[in-house]
Amino acid sequence: MSLTGTAFLYTLIVLAVVAVALPLLLWSRIGGPRFLRGAARMLMLVFAQGTAVALVFVLVNNANNLYDNWSDLLGTSNHVQQAADLGADGTGGISLKRLPRVRQRFTQAQGPGMHQAGGVSVTQLRGRVSGVDAEVYVWLPPQYHEAAYAHHRFPVVELLPGYPGSPKSWFGSLRATAQLEPLMRQGKVAPFILVAPRTTLLPGVDTGCANVPGTVNADTWLSIDVPRMVMDNFRAQPAPTGWAVAGYSAGAHCAVKLAVAHPDRYRAAVSLSGYNDPIGERDSLTAQDPALRRATNPYLMLARAAAPPAVALYLSGQPGDGYEAALALQKEAKAPTAVHVVYIPRSAGGHTMALWRPQVVPAFRWLSTQLDQHRISARQARTGTGDTGSTPPVRSTGGSTREALASGTASRAASGRKR
Repeated sequence: MSLTGTAFLYTLIVLAVVAVALPLLLWSRIGGPRFLRGAARMLMLVFAQGTAVALVFVLVNNANNLYDNWSDLLGTSNHVQQAADLGADGTGGISLKRLPRVRQRFTQAQGPGMHQAGGVSVTQLRGRVSGVDAEVYVWLPPQYHEAAYAHHRFPVVELLPGYPGSPKSWFGSLRATAQLEPLMRQGKVAPFILVAPRTTLLPGVDTGCANVPGTVNADTWLSIDVPRMVMDNFRAQPAPTGWAVAGYSAGAHCAVKLAVAHPDRYRAAVSLSGYNDPIGERDSLTAQDPALRRATNPYLMLARAAAPPAVALYLSGQPGDGYEAALALQKEAKAPTAVHVVYIPRSAGGHTMALWRPQVVPAFRWLSTQLDQHRISARQARTGTGDTGSTPPVRSTGGSTREALASGTASRAASGRKR
């Protein structure tokens, strides 16, 4: 029975009801010796508490997409087939242009949000370079199948979850496709292909999206194998011009790290409540080694770069949860690196999906301005659909609703009054 399936949820609901009903019906009717009566009553209480805890856990897990299956929950899932030393560039000296094209079979993905806005497809990808074998979810924008765009190549955003977390969270808990699809139809957001690969590759550990020889090549999986597969199977723009990466929490750290490390593979990155030092995630693999910890810290990467990377970074955070890390990156960045920091007040809520969900649209509006989408706007101008200019920046407003605060669209002065 699937951990996130409807059948398992309904089963727990029925068991929880039965667990409450049993003591009410049988408490005073239990016969036999005193010891046996006490043991029976204790078992009923334990059963009631156990089913209640299990039901609450499943509801929280389904709402936040923390664990996708039983293997993830029990820490038995391993998606690494091999982890050779691939060198500084993560290719192991392999000529990527000479590798045969990757042809994948996609099926309809299952789960919350997977059937909305045209549906999400999934495939099992064996990374030829990284040695990772894991699932990748792909969503195509509404224009992808339109005749007017038959020869058009689309920009791509790679979506990374937190830890623990499922790539499905972007489509389920964050409702990215449900929020963005109508805006893409209206021309207010560029028609991006959304790609969500698995990032939990080892049992009970956050890889930090890094290459660790002999253990995992998560960086290569995300920045080489997954993009190659997407470009081989879909009309996707080439890297880095048409590629960006976005994440929340641990995925936000990964997004910035990947973009700063590989300006030849990504043009922009979005970080929602991210951190610079890998120690920000207690189960981080990269934080366990001092040298690797320094090498995968985006702040130190910028500070030590021989030349500033040509990438644009969108960083949002609250005081004590990403905001200071964002300001540090902004202070360290030098042209052509560009850093846009969005302040989210504490009154918007904590480190949860409810905080990140309203930030999806503003972040993608910003991405639409960064990935050189003037060709999309020109086509819209000729056909008379959508906006005829580039996507406008998100305005600050005087309102301070929770959604406006969480999205960063409320003015900082107004948010201060709400604290």
